[in-house]
Amino acid sequence: MKTHNEREQLIQDIFIMLYQAYDSTLDEIYDFLKNIEDKEDEEDLKAYDEAKEDIQINGTISWEQVKKEMKKDVA
Repeated sequence: MKTHNEREQLIQDIFIMLYQAYDSTLDEIYDFLKNIEDKEDEEDLKAYDEAKEDIQINGTISWEQVKKEMKKDVA
């Protein structure tokens, strides 16, 4: 994971390159980023559906139960 300063520098460098790019290149970059975003959304929805299905099959655990189990693991 990048530090805040590393991230800011990278974004600035990308902006410089974007302003110098041809329109067709900008379109390709946009499509590429949009595809990444769409794929991440699909993965998030899949994980949500899997978690929801797991809850239906296995039920849920109360926060109090989780805390009790955590205390056992630490001891």
